[in-house]
Amino acid sequence: MSGHHHRRKFFTLKPVVACVAAAWLMPAGLAIAADDAALDTVVVSGSRTPTESFELPYSVDAVGREDITEGQLGVNASESLIAVPGLVVQNRQNYAQDLQISVRGFGARAAFGVRGVKLIADGIPATNPDGQGQVATFNLDVADRIEVLRGPFSTVYGNHAGGVIQLFTRDPAEKPQVSGRVIAGSFDTFKIGIGAEGTKNDIGYLLDLSHFETDGYRDHSDAVRDQAFAKLLFKPDEDSKLTIVANSLNQDDTKDPKGIDWDQYRNDPASVDDSALNYDTRKDISHAQAGATYQRNVGPHRLEVSAYAGQRHVMQVLSIPFFLQNPVTRPGNSGGIVDFDREFAGFGARWTHNIELDEKLLSLTAGLDYDWMQDDRRGFQNFVGSTLGVKGALRRDEVDTLTSIDPYLQASLEAGRWTLSAGVRHSRVEFDVNDKFLSNGDDSGEQTYSRTTPTIGVMFRATDDLHFYASAGTGFETPTFGEVSYSSGTGTLNLGLKPATSEQFEVGLKAQLPLRTRLNAAVFQVNTDNEVVVESSAGGRTVYQNAGKTLRQGVEIALDSKITDALSARASFTHMRAVYDESFVSNSTTIDEGNRIPGIPATMLFTELAYAHPAGVKAAIEGIYRSNVEVHDLNQDRAAPSYAIFNVRITAEQKHGPWTLGQMIRFDNIFDRGYVGSVVVGDSNGRYYEPGSGAAWYAGANATYQF
Repeated sequence: MSGHHHRRKFFTLKPVVACVAAAWLMPAGLAIAADDAALDTVVVSGSRTPTESFELPYSVDAVGREDITEGQLGVNASESLIAVPGLVVQNRQNYAQDLQISVRGFGARAAFGVRGVKLIADGIPATNPDGQGQVATFNLDVADRIEVLRGPFSTVYGNHAGGVIQLFTRDPAEKPQVSGRVIAGSFDTFKIGIGAEGTKNDIGYLLDLSHFETDGYRDHSDAVRDQAFAKLLFKPDEDSKLTIVANSLNQDDTKDPKGIDWDQYRNDPASVDDSALNYDTRKDISHAQAGATYQRNVGPHRLEVSAYAGQRHVMQVLSIPFFLQNPVTRPGNSGGIVDFDREFAGFGARWTHNIELDEKLLSLTAGLDYDWMQDDRRGFQNFVGSTLGVKGALRRDEVDTLTSIDPYLQASLEAGRWTLSAGVRHSRVEFDVNDKFLSNGDDSGEQTYSRTTPTIGVMFRATDDLHFYASAGTGFETPTFGEVSYSSGTGTLNLGLKPATSEQFEVGLKAQLPLRTRLNAAVFQVNTDNEVVVESSAGGRTVYQNAGKTLRQGVEIALDSKITDALSARASFTHMRAVYDESFVSNSTTIDEGNRIPGIPATMLFTELAYAHPAGVKAAIEGIYRSNVEVHDLNQDRAAPSYAIFNVRITAEQKHGPWTLGQMIRFDNIFDRGYVGSVVVGDSNGRYYEPGSGAAWYAGANATYQF
């Protein structure tokens, strides 16, 4: 192990100053009119109709294709979402558990995958009806933009919509073309991809295949990922469009390095706990889905209908000790291997009706979403005799069915300087567990959760370049299947968990400033009842409970400047107070009112200074700062320390006749700082820390040939 793994220096305010300086070294006195700016983007999140984000009374950001692809690996959504305020995207350095994503604190408790945040790709949910989602299914190589909706209007997307992240893939090019790309770098990372696209006779096609593999920064963290994507675009006439998309993701034998304790982290952050090696903790994932969306304009009105279906298989080996799986003393224990086959499907329909009233415009949208999933879920012991990490005796066998049906209505009224927006959604989520393994006491059960969630917002245009807004709404977050799967001690179902309900408030401004600068600023507050929190986490299995009230208060600021034609800068800042607003008891221990909610940094800062040469060469330096993160509700164990890291990327592009060639090189964590990238909240063994990687480099090339 190289010596740099043992150096550990953490700072407090110095990184903040350094990050700000890196991004805002601007020529003094440079004055460019605000109306020269072209910094606004068109989004559909929240309103469901294409609208400039500057005109919407809530916080919504769009990350464009250039920020997603240029100088990036196209492997993790954390690469491109890092600049969005209020959004924490933690790369666990663990492809078995996916990224850890939270929006204004929603989702921070997730031990794996994404919860509390709604994921959508091309209008198709990447979040199950229970709120469990997988951002790994996002195909970044074909992304056109990613929209991030925060605040009260997220709740118009129903259950687990503490925030909404939507990926939109690009439409096929007009002229046929083929492309190829390759990237290699640190930790034996390698990615290769090919694509083809074009349009003929009003039929567009986009095809993409990629293969990714890495040994990972940490021991026992190697992964292989294969992705495929296809998109067909039909335009029968000027008023209609049919889009068909299909994608797949396969990860075989993805190693799980798990978290480590503080001493292990300090001594060797690339290490893993012996339990991960003894049980060979790992996960196999295969995921495939397809969907279709039909859109038709009927005069000024619009109809949209979509449907999707898919399958997912997961086999995961955990490190639960064999003695905890004794069928005599623990008959309800479901073993140390999770194995399930999932089928899912759904459809949605909505009608948008636009009415002109004198000089006012009223837009009404009525819709219905239906989602269904069914798991054939099995559990096995993770040992046979003295051999660990292999499939042993069956300990769980059940069929889990989940359905949700959500009608909703939204309205927007534009009247002079004012815009009034409102929405209401009724969510009904039904859980049904049919236990076929009766020896553990028949774990069958069912539960239904329902909630109506209204939201309202208003925007005032003080000038063409300065808009003020305010919004308020209520939210609804059921437990996921993973959260009701285990209860404390017995391992049986935990259907007593209540849904969390929240009230969200937000005020903000959006401004076009001199220096071709766009400013977004928001102040928010979230009050939550029955917050679902971690009761215990051990051996790869997490048990949840309801806390009392929680409070999140914060401020978000985002700046985006086109200083000159060649020089640009952007920055985002988030400060949030996320605390328990009343005490509660967990594992016979009282969690005090005022304790910080674990997994949520109080302060985040991102800065970037970018230069683009007319010859096609671009360079940028990024600065990232995060304050410390509590790891347990008690706030007594060592918090993950604050850190600041810097990244550099350089890209180039050349055109030679029908050929377009590109090159990239990037350096991550250029000062080789040691830091904790994410935490395992409430781990009973104190293995909270998931280290971020040391200094790393990546280089790549791509080529496109247009016929």
